[in-house]
Amino acid sequence: MPACCKVYGAMMQKKDCRLIYQGDAVLAGLLAKSGSIYSVAEVRSLISGVLGSAEARDPEAWCVLVAPDPSPALVAQLMGLKDQIAHDAAPDPIDGATYRARLASVRTGLVTLGIDGFLVPRADEFQNEYVPAGNERLQWLTGFNGSAGTAVVLGDRAAIFVDGRYTVQVRAEVDGSLFEYRHLVTEPPEEWLATALKPGQRFGYDPWLLTPAQVDKLRAGVAKAGAELVPVASNPLDAAWERRPAAPLGPVRAHELEFSGKSSADKRREIGEALSADKRDATVLTMADSLAWLLNIRGSDVPHTPLALGLAILDKDGQLDLFVDRRKLAPGLESHLGNSVAVRDMAEFGPALDALGGKIVQVDPVTTASWVFDRLDKAGARLVRAADPCKLPKAIKNPVELDGSRRAHRRDAAAMVKFLAWLDAEAPKGGLKEITVSDRLEAFRAEGDRFRDLSFPSISAAGPNAALPHYRSGPATERVLEPGTLYLIDSGAQYLDGTTDITRTVAIGTPTAEMKDRYTRVLKGHIALSMARFPKGTTGGALDVLARLPLWMAGVNFDHGTGHGVGSYLSVHEGPQRIAAFADTQPLIPGMILSNEPGYYKEGHFGIRIENLIVVTRLELPGAEREMSGFETITFCPIDRRPIELSLLSDDEIAWLDAYHAKTREIVLPTLEDPAARAWLEANTTPLRA
Repeated sequence: MPACCKVYGAMMQKKDCRLIYQGDAVLAGLLAKSGSIYSVAEVRSLISGVLGSAEARDPEAWCVLVAPDPSPALVAQLMGLKDQIAHDAAPDPIDGATYRARLASVRTGLVTLGIDGFLVPRADEFQNEYVPAGNERLQWLTGFNGSAGTAVVLGDRAAIFVDGRYTVQVRAEVDGSLFEYRHLVTEPPEEWLATALKPGQRFGYDPWLLTPAQVDKLRAGVAKAGAELVPVASNPLDAAWERRPAAPLGPVRAHELEFSGKSSADKRREIGEALSADKRDATVLTMADSLAWLLNIRGSDVPHTPLALGLAILDKDGQLDLFVDRRKLAPGLESHLGNSVAVRDMAEFGPALDALGGKIVQVDPVTTASWVFDRLDKAGARLVRAADPCKLPKAIKNPVELDGSRRAHRRDAAAMVKFLAWLDAEAPKGGLKEITVSDRLEAFRAEGDRFRDLSFPSISAAGPNAALPHYRSGPATERVLEPGTLYLIDSGAQYLDGTTDITRTVAIGTPTAEMKDRYTRVLKGHIALSMARFPKGTTGGALDVLARLPLWMAGVNFDHGTGHGVGSYLSVHEGPQRIAAFADTQPLIPGMILSNEPGYYKEGHFGIRIENLIVVTRLELPGAEREMSGFETITFCPIDRRPIELSLLSDDEIAWLDAYHAKTREIVLPTLEDPAARAWLEANTTPLRA
């Protein structure tokens, strides 16, 4: 951002957080002086989109969307106006009556649309894991704040469906007199609807929020009731939602070659050649991380993931039409995109799909909205249902991306060591709570170079809360870190050159014998996967047992996957690679980054997880008769040794842990200046057996 844009930061340093907006006339004069193309009314509209985007670390970054080089005076007025608009748009206090009124309003909308029910998933048009504020329809309607769930609204009944992660949370956040509580897995919406609907009724859904596979499931359930499934052109929640946040307008910038390692032109040419070889004319891309990777761009439309929301059509010649709100393109971005990328308004996407009639078009049925398939079908396109062609090459990191990720992890390691040293010093004093602790870790990370955001909301869980694998701290649920318990911190960061994700389980005081047994078995599984060697073509599913076997030997297990893919300054959860107990067809290929995170959870008592990120690497083994691969660990942070039951570890496992700690000390110690952190690192990386 321009050097002049430091107004807000200066105000914050003076503890004066509010900039005073001096009025439209003053702003109009400053806009004219800066050469901005926008009127005051247009700036107000743009700011609404900025407020709907993810919170930026650099609060003035968006000002360059108004003028390429805004003066300090213009920045001050823009920031003041943003504060004013945010204040005016703040929602009214919410109570039980609010949700009752919202549900009634949606039911009125159903009558207007001529339907008898409606599905409310937690989703957006781009099938993102994290969705913009204006797409949090499930939370708006029900009060549920979890990351996955669905609601169904009928004229006389309503239900909310969540999985096992949220069975406690949903009852705390959602009024049971308005919504029945249902399990998303054991009784999914389509099964519930099969008995809840009446013959002849019409049940609606938003085709932008469901994939074709999801629609097929829903249709089958609705048909069992003798009812009809119908897509609706306008979402009834949007009509009922007063002060709904605008579509996000986070600034979109180039992701430079020093971080991406390959030009967008080369990526588009290679994908186009693959389409041509498969005799396909074009592909439709709707996943925001695919666009970010393919075009070497990053944005801030989505919380914790640097995505710019948009849509694209790529043809076999490498030409691309990008459908996006131009207002969020930072100065110089269109030059970065080049002449082979045509920037078009979002409203032109539908007609562009119509123009593909008669052509062979590849579309991903797992990640693309049903609306796209419906439009292409109507246009007469010949559809090929296949994976997003960016997914696999994006997952196989090039040498520049891998080196960047290694550097990012080393900076992240320094933050983690400073945090753990602080935690060990402060926890014995008592009174530490989950949110305070995770905030402290975020502050340590924010001190590092190239830090941009957390990669997901930190899971900071003390005692029994750690038994919930995807627990999220809140004022009503957070616990104190008490002696004799385990504390679990699962967290990560977004750096310009890499994405991190790490979990450590820390003993607060003296752990019990049961805690030590389970912790050591989790560690054994973690080490076994780290040391794995496997032939070319092996899937993550074939390796999953390595992480579980030590737990199985004691008759216990964990119910989540062992490993997920991780992006390069992109999504912390990336496919197609994974390590999980179910069948998998995707081989692990050198260059892929995955997590290694076995765990154990005893409901109501404690939880354990140990997670590092690992890279699939080619191995040269003496005498090997096949091409072999293994894993390179790129996360470096001491693993707490206090809960280890040493008698359960083999000599090879002890050797692995000692070598890991020696490497951690070698890498991290030179980056630390604080004597206390240095002393803590040295003390916690000594060999297990002196």
